[in-house]
Amino acid sequence: MSNNKELKAAIVADIKSKFDRAKTVVLVDYRGLNVAEVTELRNQMRQAGVEYCVLKNTMINLAITDMGIDEVKAHLEGPTAVAFGYEDMIAPAKILTEFAKKNKNMTVKCGVSDGAYIDVAGVEALAALPSREV
Repeated sequence: MSNNKELKAAIVADIKSKFDRAKTVVLVDYRGLNVAEVTELRNQMRQAGVEYCVLKNTMINLAITDMGIDEVKAHLEGPTAVAFGYEDMIAPAKILTEFAKKNKNMTVKCGVSDGAYIDVAGVEALAALPSREV
């Protein structure tokens, strides 16, 4: 029993460190995507240097409890995939927003940018920003 609790504590600590390190985090509902679509999305994320993973809502909830972004908790229903952008602030929002436009089964739930909650409109606005090179 103790091992299970320690394992969950380690997972929560890992998620919390990812939220701390990431410049931008975007949460999406990936329900309805087939394997080919998910593979395509993961490849796009990998090429952009974005970490994309499916996480349990309870673990995300525990990780963000002390971070002051309680607005995210309202979006922790159904399957949740999270994209962590460590270097490029715009990449997770841009990739997921464009992918959601092409694949109606996926929806953007919300995001976190520089430790602050952003809603779907905020994620779309972030995605509309030009890249650093421009």
